[in-house]
This record gives sequence, structure tokens and C-alpha cells, in this order.
Amino acid sequence: MSSYDVIIIGAGPGGYVCAIRCAQLGLKVACIEGRETLGGTCLNVGCIPSKAMLHASHQYHEASHNFAAIGLIGDPPKIDFTRMQEFKAGVVEANTKGIEFLFKKNKVDWIKGWASITGKGRVTVGDTEYSAKNIVIATGSEPSVLPGVPVDEEVIVTSTGALALKAIPKSMVVIGAGVIGLELGSVYARLGAEVTVLEYLDQITPGMDLEICKTFQRTLKKQGLKFVLGAAVQSAERTDGGAKVTYKLKKDDSEAGLEADVVLVATGRRPYLEGLGLEGVGVSLTDRGQIATKDWKTSVEGIWAIGDATPGPMLAHKAEDEGMAVAEAMAGQHGHVNYGIIPGVIYTNPEIASVGRTEEQLKADGKAYKVGKFNFMANGRAKASQSGEGFVKLLADAETDRILGCHIMGPAAGELIHEVCVAMEFGASAEDLARTCHAHPTYSEAMREAALACGDGAIHA
Repeated sequence: MSSYDVIIIGAGPGGYVCAIRCAQLGLKVACIEGRETLGGTCLNVGCIPSKAMLHASHQYHEASHNFAAIGLIGDPPKIDFTRMQEFKAGVVEANTKGIEFLFKKNKVDWIKGWASITGKGRVTVGDTEYSAKNIVIATGSEPSVLPGVPVDEEVIVTSTGALALKAIPKSMVVIGAGVIGLELGSVYARLGAEVTVLEYLDQITPGMDLEICKTFQRTLKKQGLKFVLGAAVQSAERTDGGAKVTYKLKKDDSEAGLEADVVLVATGRRPYLEGLGLEGVGVSLTDRGQIATKDWKTSVEGIWAIGDATPGPMLAHKAEDEGMAVAEAMAGQHGHVNYGIIPGVIYTNPEIASVGRTEEQLKADGKAYKVGKFNFMANGRAKASQSGEGFVKLLADAETDRILGCHIMGPAAGELIHEVCVAMEFGASAEDLARTCHAHPTYSEAMREAALACGDGAIHA
């Protein structure tokens, strides 16, 4: 029986990062993965392929609609969807092969197959049993489905099926106005599909800053996406030409239906724990079916859990942070994750990014705060690149000026947000950010202007 210091179940962002960090800290480590390739949902059928499709569709939209305005004249490009899918597949392969290289470089054993925990310190894959001082569950998540909405990944699809369509649909219904639904809805809207988004709540992107949500929805509507809010989906069924979705409007309980070539079910994700044998070894779950943890330890000594299988935001970078932290804890160090400073990004155009508290949360807590805002339309770089839509919104403590949160809609928002993440890690004030020199012309100057607006006022507003 092969024996290890650590066996990690799952090679997604949490699992593979944990494995590499364990190896760097001198632990003998193996990582078990059921897929044929490493990287988990994120690299194979999630974050990475969706960003490839977002990039490709954005380039098509720019060439078709915006090039002429900057003096680039020519016939609009034609879409070769097969080649676009091949591009996406190449991006995925390059990333998954990269993780395979890192495993070899760091001497991480890759055990191929589906794992089950069969006892204290014992993991079985197929007919082979392995032992370890510590076991880390990093099995990630799978799409949640709705009752009455049978997914076949051909016409009624999750994000996995939406990334593997054989042709661009003429029409698409997206169930759920969260990150996944809006990103993939944007992809197909840019490529020519008529996209309608059904959302149970009365706003899109639940949990985000309300001002951002409302502005973002208006922008997406201008891009051609249609929204039906307060819609409770009752069922979906395949038809001869596609699928039909039936829903009720919460405001008056009236029933309506929509037909489309493809229906995308984007109603969130749930932990993937199938076949792990958790009940047999006594690992406790929360009421929501997640693995209950304290400092990443489960209810069973020697078994840890990280990432989407545990409570908290289902984000790859949250899982990565936990992977490094738990590796350090197992090596006798002091692993740490600051859960108050985990950014969130939506990779549409414009991008949305946020970190820290929202205005709604601060009001609910009775916290005195001040707001600094700056529109990208007043940013020189944004004007020059036809990307002046959106704004930066900085929230700071009314008394101490300490930064409490930041919410961005605009160009490169997913990159800009990290300036505030670093500032918040060091307890910086809005004035600290305002007094930091920013290169000109850059999008990041909008961050400085928002910080200035928390004080005596922005210069270019």
C-alpha cells in the first residue's frame, strides 16, 4: 500500500494548488482526479473555456460594430463556430497540460480515478487502497438543477453544455441572472442569438452593489439581452424545434411561456460529494449539503476540506487561497485566508468587479460611511479606447477613512480591483490611495479619482 503525508481528492484550483504547496513544504503528496485531465471544472468546463469564448465573441463584436469608428474599414468578419470551439479547446489543453507539468516539476503523484474514503487515513481508487496522514477533500461543485427542468446538455443545458454547442442558436433562454448566466448569455448575444434572461429575484447579480446591478442591467439591455425579473420557472421541455420554458410572474402569479433553440440553466452550483463515502467515516455536512469545517478541518481528525465543497463563495481563487492555507497548516505553519477581501468578477463587457462591503450591507449594519465615485467617461484612457461606460465606487469609513469596499463597472475592472484588495489588506485609507501616484493615461487613474472623491473631490469630475 502506497503511503503519503497528504492525499488530495480533486485536482481543481483548490486541489492542485494545495498539492503543489504541500510538495514545496516537503510533504509527500498525491492528488487523485477522476477526469482524464487536471484542472477541475475551472480549467476544463468552466472559468477558462468561458473566458476564451468571451474573448472570441468580444473580438467579433468589436470588428463588426466598432472598428469603422476608429478608421478600420472592411467587411465584417464571418463566424466559423467550429474554429472558435477549436480555439477554446486549445486554450483548455494548454492550461491543463501546464498543471500536469507543474505536478511533475514538484514531484506530485497523480492518481487517476474516482476516490472514496474507506477509513481513517485510507483512500481507495478502483481496487487500490492508499494511506495518508492527512486527506484533503477538494472535489469542487456541479451545476444545480431545477425540478421540472430536465437537463440533456444538448437543448436544455448547463454551463458545460453551453460551452460545447455545435452551432450558434438563434434564440436562447437563460434561467438565472448570476455570473454564469450573464457571461454565457453575453457570449451568444454577441454572436447573434436572441437572449432572454429569467431571474427569480427582482434584480440581477444577487448580492452585488445595487447601483452596479441596475447600471449593469441597463447596459446589457442596450447590448440586446432581454430580462424578465421576478420569474419563477415552473418547467422546461424539449419541443420539435428546441425547448419551451414555462414560468410564473411573482407580482401577479400569472403564467407565461418562452420558446427558444437552447435553454441554459444557470441557477448556481452545489458541492460534488458523490461516491466519497463521507457518511461512512462520519464527516458532518451543513444543512445546505456542504462539508462543515472549522479552519478547514472536518469533524473527522485528519480529514480536511476546501473550495466549493465547503461554505463560502464558490470561487476558484477562494479555493486556491484555502489550498495554500491548509497545506501550510498541515506542515505546521499558520495558514490564513482573509475572507473579507475576496474579490468577485463578472467577465462581460464592461467587466464588473467588487470587493468588501456594499452600500446595502453598510446601511443594514448602521455603519457610517462615505462614497467616492468616478465615471470612466472622464478617464482619458477609457475615452481613447471606446470604453468609457461605467464607474468606480469606493466606500470608506466616515470617521477613519479606512477603505471598506469597492465596486467597479468598466474596462479591465477585474484587474483594477486588486489595487483595492492590496490596500484593504494593509488597512489603507481612501486618502492613502488618493496620494499614491498613478501612471497617466491609465484606467487605474479612475481608482485614484474615486479615492479623491472620498475627500475634497476628484480632479477630473
